[in-house]
Amino acid sequence: MADHVDDFRRVTQRFVRRFGTLSSDSTPCGTPLSTAHAHALMVLLSRGELSQQALGAELCIDKSNVARLCAKMVRAKHVKQRTSDRDGRSRLVSLTAAGTRLAKEVDGASRAHFRALLDVIPASRHADVIHALQDIVAALGSSPPDPLDEGKR
Repeated sequence: MADHVDDFRRVTQRFVRRFGTLSSDSTPCGTPLSTAHAHALMVLLSRGELSQQALGAELCIDKSNVARLCAKMVRAKHVKQRTSDRDGRSRLVSLTAAGTRLAKEVDGASRAHFRALLDVIPASRHADVIHALQDIVAALGSSPPDPLDEGKR
């Protein structure tokens, strides 16, 4: 069996670059936000109020990075934070009205971007592409399970 490590590595690195994830000032769908900021908005839109710890786990970023991201989002008036009633050390993060509007815009732009990508892939290959990406995410192991993936395989 051929060793596909270098091919897999090259195509993955190329994918990351072409997809636009290396840009620090805009998302792959063209929204003028960092990718982490956009992803945090969409997570909070879909899941509601979360602790900083849960948000960091969902985004796969450490405690100091999630704290900085949340502070940035508070300054932008996209989220508000409060101390947890159950644990005075835990900070809970939720969207503001402006953050909800922006999260919906980001979600729409993301959906349109992914629709455009799927439109150039033959429809008969869509499920294969999605399954391959699910396999990669599972292999990474550090990503929490996506409840949207349940029952799709």
